[in-house]
Amino acid sequence: MFESLSEKLQAVFDRLGKRGVLREEDVKAVLREIRVALLEADVNYKVVRDFVARVQAEAVGEQVSKALNPAQQVIKIVHQELVATLGAPGRLEFKGAAPYVIMLVGLQGSGKTTTIAKLARHLREKGRFPVMVAADTYRPAAITQLEVLGRQLDIPVHSERGKVTPPEICVHGVQAAKNRGADVVLLDTAGRLQIDDTMMDELVAIRDRVHPVEILLVADSMTGQEAVNIAQGFHERVGLTGLILTKVDGDARGGAAISMREVTGVPIKFLGMGEKLGALEPFQPERMASRILGMGDVLTLIEKAEEAFDAQEAQRLEQKLREGDFDLEDFLKQLRQVRNMGPLNELIGMMPGMNKALRGVSLDEAQAERQLKRVEAIILSMTPFERRNPRILNASRKRRVARGSGTTVQEINQLLSQHRQMKDLLGKLKKGRGRGLSLPRMFG
Repeated sequence: MFESLSEKLQAVFDRLGKRGVLREEDVKAVLREIRVALLEADVNYKVVRDFVARVQAEAVGEQVSKALNPAQQVIKIVHQELVATLGAPGRLEFKGAAPYVIMLVGLQGSGKTTTIAKLARHLREKGRFPVMVAADTYRPAAITQLEVLGRQLDIPVHSERGKVTPPEICVHGVQAAKNRGADVVLLDTAGRLQIDDTMMDELVAIRDRVHPVEILLVADSMTGQEAVNIAQGFHERVGLTGLILTKVDGDARGGAAISMREVTGVPIKFLGMGEKLGALEPFQPERMASRILGMGDVLTLIEKAEEAFDAQEAQRLEQKLREGDFDLEDFLKQLRQVRNMGPLNELIGMMPGMNKALRGVSLDEAQAERQLKRVEAIILSMTPFERRNPRILNASRKRRVARGSGTTVQEINQLLSQHRQMKDLLGKLKKGRGRGLSLPRMFG
């Protein structure tokens, strides 16, 4: 989401780094460029004004002027002030007696129903017992959608059809959750195409009947500056306790994320990073600031790897790598675990310097996914014995695998060649002769 803003800020810092000594006029010139970059990214103009003023007050000080690397000092200051603007990470508050009611609100199309399922999954992983309540009776498919998501996740959904009002459904849902022994109730309330009095009156009625411990606004980050106005409107009427930004993995300019905390005073609690039900991350301002400035997000990358990779399996594969006994079954397991970490573009964005290094290179996510599926299909079309002993694949076996996988013999030969290169490389590394070697390109 922040790719355009990151590129502009990196260009500013690159020019800044060429100055041996920073004068006050140099800092002011750089700040003008930062101001323009933030405004173009749809950051609220008041937020930009205050942000630039704080950076200037720090950057023209004596500490920067005497620093050995003044450019790095300015980048550090920008990072610190960006973290301050994004605000402290919000955490869900569980106070009083269970079940704790969490009410999700938002406009139609913001991803609210999918987000409630993501949040339910996240809470279950943290040891909670959630129940979802389908209280959106206006959008025909909303109840069915939540029921389907509930079945996918094996999480209970309370739904009612007929002439039952949303506030009554929520009251019944909380009671049903108590009867089940659940400790968290997630309310999926109705959205509208725009904020209106009828919508707000209904939300106020639900709030007053079930007394939620959290009222979270699900805001589409791709709506830009309008998302800030929407957040203010909801906050004034129902009293928000937090924000969940969705579609953060999209190609929006990203200004809403920077502006919303500062303008509303309401903390961002979660980020929706994709379509999958596991694509919900607790908000970490330091990590987001690093990604905005093109500094990567190694901690999140490590956490994704820890979630995707089984520790015992990783240890077993490491031993096989050391022994040079890495067969196609092992390769398939590694491939699937890497895919579980998330989209390729997202992973690259978390690696420091990678966006800059790959600037101008087109990374077609759909094409990469198709290529990974072809490799998977090829390996799955082999027998277990062939996967463990790919050298036995003669011409007739390759033709059979090609028919089974919908690929060509040429593609199979390419995969086998790359696998041999990897084994040869591992053998040389094992013997201590691998200095200066580079890994072969695994997907041509």
